[in-house]
Amino acid sequence: MRLEARPPYSPQLNPGEHLWDEIREKRFANEVFDSLEGVEDRLLEALVALERHQDRDSSITGFEWIINCPLTAT
Repeated sequence: MRLEARPPYSPQLNPGEHLWDEIREKRFANEVFDSLEGVEDRLLEALVALERHQDRDSSITGFEWIINCPLTAT
């Protein structure tokens, strides 16, 4: 194992960042919630929507290096 320095912003190395961006832009844009429960409910709605539209999720996170990553048997 060796450590590699990563740039400060490296979205291709953490594709989950793109999913959080999608949730923030589509479900939390310019809104103030009355309670933490309201935030949790909205987040749950967003996560269920992500689960239902996996093809869209793949287009957001499917970088070339992920799609063509060779699997190794251990």
